[in-house]
Amino acid sequence: HGLDERGLFRVHQFNKIEQVIFCKEEDSEKFHEELLRNSEDFLKLLGIPFRVVNVCTGDIGVVASKKYDIEAYSPREKKYIEVMSCSNCTDFQARRLNIKYFDGKEKKLVHTLNNTMVATARMLRLILENFQTKQGTVKIPKALWPYMLGLKELKPKKKV
Repeated sequence: HGLDERGLFRVHQFNKIEQVIFCKEEDSEKFHEELLRNSEDFLKLLGIPFRVVNVCTGDIGVVASKKYDIEAYSPREKKYIEVMSCSNCTDFQARRLNIKYFDGKEKKLVHTLNNTMVATARMLRLILENFQTKQGTVKIPKALWPYMLGLKELKPKKKV
């Protein structure tokens, strides 16, 4: 077992915020791009370097018709690591679950989309890595200041 097999990145269970959309077929592509923008805006607000990967169909699997992976930069690993995934499943899930809407004339299958907005442990790791100073403190991203009770930097406890 190595450093990347345990800890904040590789866990069996994790908390996350998932965005889910049920929509009409004609709105599916528009909402998929909106979900991607939500992820990009979130990482920009935090100041974490990232890139978007348009996943090729051979790597997607059967559920999604289009998928983006959002990878954030890990200074420790000196590479980008996957932190978010944004999928347009079109009517695949709705067909299996028989989820429909009535458009005034007939019942139609909804399109489903999902976006892993924040995997909390991975995001915590990226904040610690990207904002750690040479002195060992961690600068708190400005976007989080309103939630930190006035704290703008994490400092090690002094030894007693």
